[in-house]
Amino acid sequence: MPDPTDHQMPIEALPVPALLDRAVARFAKRSALDFLGRHYSYGELGHLVDRAAAGFQKLGVKPGVKVGICLPNIPYFPICYYAVLKAGGTIVNFNPLYVEPEIRQQINDSGTTIMVTLDIKLLYPKIHAQLGSSCLETIIVCPMAGCLPMPKRMLYRAFKRADLSPIPLDDRHVRFTDLIAGNDKPTPVVIDPLTAVAVLQYTGGTTGVPKGVMLTHANLTANVEQLARWIPGITPGQERMMGVLPFFHVFAMTVVMNLGLALGAELILLPRFDIKDVMKLIGTKKPTMFPAVPTIYAAINNATRTGKFDVSSIKWCISGGAPLPKEIRAHFEEQTGCTLVEGYGLSEVAPVATCNPFGGPIKTGSVGLPLAGTEIEIRSLDDPEMVMPTGELGEICIAGPQRMAGYWQRPADTAAVTTGRFLRTGDTGYLDQDGYLFVVDRIKDVIVCGGYNVYPRMIEEALYKHDDVVEGIAIGIPDDYRGQAPKLFVKLREGSTTTPEDLKKFLATLLNPISLPRHIELRDTLPKTMIGKLSKKELVAEERAKYEASRAAARDAS
Repeated sequence: MPDPTDHQMPIEALPVPALLDRAVARFAKRSALDFLGRHYSYGELGHLVDRAAAGFQKLGVKPGVKVGICLPNIPYFPICYYAVLKAGGTIVNFNPLYVEPEIRQQINDSGTTIMVTLDIKLLYPKIHAQLGSSCLETIIVCPMAGCLPMPKRMLYRAFKRADLSPIPLDDRHVRFTDLIAGNDKPTPVVIDPLTAVAVLQYTGGTTGVPKGVMLTHANLTANVEQLARWIPGITPGQERMMGVLPFFHVFAMTVVMNLGLALGAELILLPRFDIKDVMKLIGTKKPTMFPAVPTIYAAINNATRTGKFDVSSIKWCISGGAPLPKEIRAHFEEQTGCTLVEGYGLSEVAPVATCNPFGGPIKTGSVGLPLAGTEIEIRSLDDPEMVMPTGELGEICIAGPQRMAGYWQRPADTAAVTTGRFLRTGDTGYLDQDGYLFVVDRIKDVIVCGGYNVYPRMIEEALYKHDDVVEGIAIGIPDDYRGQAPKLFVKLREGSTTTPEDLKKFLATLLNPISLPRHIELRDTLPKTMIGKLSKKELVAEERAKYEASRAAARDAS
């Protein structure tokens, strides 16, 4: 097997639809999708993509046209995703949990004129509200019942009618069945994978303002090839990929959907994360690949502690999106017998830049080695043109074939995160003597206490050493004396009697006095993003509001 870290090995630049076309040619009869028991073979999936691509072309989709997808993990997502790209258009991913103003802002910023969504009340009304109030012109309406197996389809139509939205019969709406009504092949489109933008992936990026990351076809297919090389012993056409992470998120789009289909794997789709459903499917569907985020692996660990579940089918797991505590990794590997490796990246690199090798060695606290063709440099926090020596802390910068083309219509923002061939990530870290990357924290998340830098990740890693801790988030809160002070929000195991004072005493043995949290708050739940990643921003806003209210009250009292 070729060395996955061989930086001299060429990486082929391909249009994204070629990944599916190659799998269809090799594995036409193999199951490509399993959605609640409804199976789609690769041959069937390829045929549906071609019919949908022809339908999109009849609607005017061509190079430069933006098509939004606002869907959970259901078969319509990969069908429409690959169809739009085959028609020559650009995909804009939309989070189904967005509220109307967020959807409208992203539609207008991206120039999305066509949107694909479901006929359910949780989604369709938010999209319909954009007609006439944004640049959206057409809605492709997919019937939820249409992708269900019998008899679930009949039961859904009979008992879930109240969950469905009435759909107007006008030229601004196109039923999915009408989109694929013809048997025509799409008109071939010449796609330059190195320049054609396949996906606008919206992210806060390194400056905190939602921006469309322009990912070319070559960015996405290069990252798929890099990952496929990284995993030893995979058998194309034989693997089963667990699809719990939402495809609208760049991690799942690349590491679950695109990689899975490129390998001819069967994607086991779940429209939302529910630990009971996940454990049941692991037992019955026997996935071999399960990319996820640390909170999902932690939830599986907790489930295996309280019940007897067979999770031994899982062989390859890549954790991303957030730091992976070593205690979570160790317990998960003990339960499954697989290797769980931590990777690192961001939307701007499609998204994976480094990963710990499955064949080892895995270094605790490290996010691994650069993928093939990827370069990592640590630049000075004061001078982004200065490369830091081995072991020295600085800003992580990335170059490689997966690096974005830039931010959509934001040249100044693009310039701000670019230094030559390298992308400035906004993360601090260092490289050791073996080339392994260690991420210390987000530059903007660093807590400055009386002039000293305190890194939330280090506090959280110390916290996870406590047996009763399930989840934890460390943030900086305003402090009149030191500027900022660390505060911890903690979720404990059910039935735990551990107190905040107990946790402070425990952490005092692991952290220096400056890093030791002054405040620890226990909570039943902690905020998470759609992919299950612990989210700080809600807690930061909450603490800021408390601080401003207390300052106002003090002014009024004086």
